[in-house]
Amino acid sequence: MADEYTKELEGLLDEVLKRDATDLHISIGRPPVIRVDGSLIALDDNKVLDAEHAKNLALSLLSAEQQEKFWVEKDIDLSFTFNKKARFRVNVYQETGNVSAALRYIPTRIRSIEELNLPETLHRFTQSAQGFFLVVGPSGHGKSTALAAMVDEINHSRSDHILTIEDPIEYIFEQDKCIIDQREVGSDVTDFHRGLRAMFREDADVCMIGEMRDPETISTAMTAAETGHLIFSTLHTNTAAQTIDRIIDSFPPHQQQQIRVQLSSTLLGILSRRLIPAVKGGLINGFELLIANSAVRNLIREGKTHQIDMVIETNYEAGMVSLNRSLAALAHEGLISMENAELHATDAHELRMLMQR
Repeated sequence: MADEYTKELEGLLDEVLKRDATDLHISIGRPPVIRVDGSLIALDDNKVLDAEHAKNLALSLLSAEQQEKFWVEKDIDLSFTFNKKARFRVNVYQETGNVSAALRYIPTRIRSIEELNLPETLHRFTQSAQGFFLVVGPSGHGKSTALAAMVDEINHSRSDHILTIEDPIEYIFEQDKCIIDQREVGSDVTDFHRGLRAMFREDADVCMIGEMRDPETISTAMTAAETGHLIFSTLHTNTAAQTIDRIIDSFPPHQQQQIRVQLSSTLLGILSRRLIPAVKGGLINGFELLIANSAVRNLIREGKTHQIDMVIETNYEAGMVSLNRSLAALAHEGLISMENAELHATDAHELRMLMQR
């Protein structure tokens, strides 16, 4: 019976690859669903999944040990390699007593900063000896892909020891000029914080942390950035200013001034990324880029993060880009609709004013 569900799942994953989808959803009460160009599409040629069918499809992704862990914890993250064709980031989870799964396709080839249409200024951050760089944005908007591009550029241009701590491992790096060690939370290391602390004894130069989930991880990452390491990570925040507030607010009030000072001295920059449906199909890249210059560092230290948006807007020639300016440029060129530009804008009124200039 297990082979039957494995074979069915392989057919679904083939469909993901054939239709250039980014995600596959297995859930009861509907056929399997894929996401193409940001929109969900039901695979209507397949049966509507009942509880037993969905459970067996989802559990076919898990080893016996993973199934045991899943039934205790009610959800599990893992990476899954499909017939040497592709890799998927998987979350199997329980909802209303039923089992569902979400699979995110991870391309095997790591694309460059140029191929992703990310700002050229990002090359500057891959050349840094130490500091703290963050890629932020909503879930599913290419944070890991952008980080992988930057880390792989270091791999091809410097002779360093790169360490990644991920949950689960997504992109697989092929070592070039760098030594690259990839540690998966759960199988190679118990948690992000422990992996980061161990980094100090592993002679790492560069560390990519899949996600900063707690104050201990954030604090250790900033200490590493202070002590000669180049640190890359992600947060589920929408803008650079919101990211800085989230980091500081995650600490108790009596520690926040110290964190402001530490962050102001270690932060290199923040990229906020959006993947927006393009007029001609596919997804197109919108972004905000903050570069931590002396003005930004002063605002962080003084707790005036509400003024950071203005600094970004007035430092365009220095390489900073506001999200609204990025969206306005895409809409002005006819690459995205005004409706989608406004949907992703931080301030729709400001966006319309930018469009009129």
